[in-house]
Amino acid sequence: MPVRIAPSILSADFSRLGAEVEAVEKAGADLIHVDVMDGHFVPNITIGPMVVKAIRPHVKKPLDVHLMIAPVDPYIEAFCEAGADGLTVHPESGPHVHRTLQHIRACGKRPGVVLNPGTPIDAIDNLLDLLDLVLVMTVNPGFGGQTFIDSQLRKIEAAAERIARSGRVIDLEVDGGITPETAKRAIDAGANILVAGTSVFRGGAERYARNIAALRG
Repeated sequence: MPVRIAPSILSADFSRLGAEVEAVEKAGADLIHVDVMDGHFVPNITIGPMVVKAIRPHVKKPLDVHLMIAPVDPYIEAFCEAGADGLTVHPESGPHVHRTLQHIRACGKRPGVVLNPGTPIDAIDNLLDLLDLVLVMTVNPGFGGQTFIDSQLRKIEAAAERIARSGRVIDLEVDGGITPETAKRAIDAGANILVAGTSVFRGGAERYARNIAALRG
C-alpha cells in the first residue's frame, strides 16, 4: 500500500484551525488526524465533538479521530454525528472493546483500535474481524513532540504479520515521534499510515508540503 500521511492537528495553530486544516490538506495530507484527550485517560485535555464539527466543512479528506477518553462509549455517537470518518479507541477505555467497535461500525464509520506502548500485541487477536485500522503508539499518549520509542518497532512488525494472516484489508497506522528518519523505520516495519504533528506543522504553512514530502521518503 502507498504510505499515507495524517497530520495531527494537535500541533496546529488552534487560533486559526479552519485555515490550518485547509492548508495542510492542500499541502498533500491524506487524512486529518484529530487527537481527543480528556485529562483522565491521558494527562492532557484537547477537544470535543464541537471542534470536529467545526473543522468538518474545511476538509475533504477523511477525519481520523483518535479517542483518548474513558469511558469512551457514551461519546461514540457524538463524534460520528460531528463528522468523523473513522474512530479509533483503546482497549483500556471501556469494559467491552469488541462492543465498542461494533457500535462504531453500526454508525457507518471505520473502527480502529490503538495499542499504547505498554499494551500487548495480543490485544488485537480477537478483534481483527471488526477492524479497519490498527494504530500503534510509539510514544505514551498525551502530548506532542515526544521521542519515538524504538521498542515499538517490534510491535509494528507483529501487527503487520497478524493483519497479513487475517486476509483482511486493515490499515496499520503509527503515531508518535514521527520524523523523516523514524518514518522510514516505521514504514519498513509495515506501517502504511503515519501520524505526525510537530514534523508537519513546523515552519508555517509555506513549509507544510515540503514537510509532508519528507515523511514519505
